[in-house]
Amino acid sequence: MSTTASDASSAPWPEDPLATLAALPGVPDAVDSVRKAVDRVYGHRVMRRRGGEVTSEAALRAARGSAALSGADWALEEVRRRSDFGSDAEARTVGAALRLNAEAGQLLSIWSQSPLRVLARLHLVAAGGAGVSDRTVGRPRLAGEPVVEMPGSGPGASGAGALPAEAPAAGPWAEAPLPGADEVAARLDGLARLVIATSAAPALVTAAVVHGELLALRPFGSYNGLAARAAERIVLIGSGLDPKSICPAEVGHAELGRAAYAAAFDGYLTGTPEGMAAWITHCGRAVELGVRESTAVCEALQRGAA
Repeated sequence: MSTTASDASSAPWPEDPLATLAALPGVPDAVDSVRKAVDRVYGHRVMRRRGGEVTSEAALRAARGSAALSGADWALEEVRRRSDFGSDAEARTVGAALRLNAEAGQLLSIWSQSPLRVLARLHLVAAGGAGVSDRTVGRPRLAGEPVVEMPGSGPGASGAGALPAEAPAAGPWAEAPLPGADEVAARLDGLARLVIATSAAPALVTAAVVHGELLALRPFGSYNGLAARAAERIVLIGSGLDPKSICPAEVGHAELGRAAYAAAFDGYLTGTPEGMAAWITHCGRAVELGVRESTAVCEALQRGAA
């Protein structure tokens, strides 16, 4: 759970800090709204017969949305038709997002016991096929190691994968203070303890905190945004809120836009009750928009249009 930078590792926690966050103004309403939206799409008649197709389509759209937030904003049909994801920085980012969504469901049982192993695996899956140095893949960054969210892009890069200097940053979190390696290690340990501990908090709250903390820490040398959103997805699935993975929050985050994502994340970074509530409710809205997307997929399948 985020606190100010100076006391991130030493501030005392309430007995159940996630439950404390769940009681913040606006959060119970967001949790209730998300639950009702999820229940509605799970009750759609198409889900009884063609739920697997909805899950597959949700995964594709989630990957597209997550990649867009990391700077690779491709049209859905481009993601659908492409088979080569190694040609440039944007393609590698889209490919990494697709691999992460395919992997997430395989990690559910491990997450509740060893979330740090899962995070290492997520980074390995994302970066291992994207030309990132083997020395940095699958482990938290060491002191002095840089963070390049979309490897091969930005000023100073060359070749087909390079983005121009005026290209948007590879994530709304790019300008946030970068915690040092020691702080990253301490806060990752704290996050793991939160995940493993029994909490009365709803899934939305846990997922939002995992997502926000990983964005704040940027524990890896690359693809932190993709990994953070994949971890959010794992929490939502594993908690039972979205067991069939048909409510892609990544779609909603992308639809709400990078500016709104950045503003909500700024609230998380403050660690204040108001800021944390704003971040959690933003994540709730993203899940609801993901539900809307999958509801549209269900309607299309029912009409025979997809």
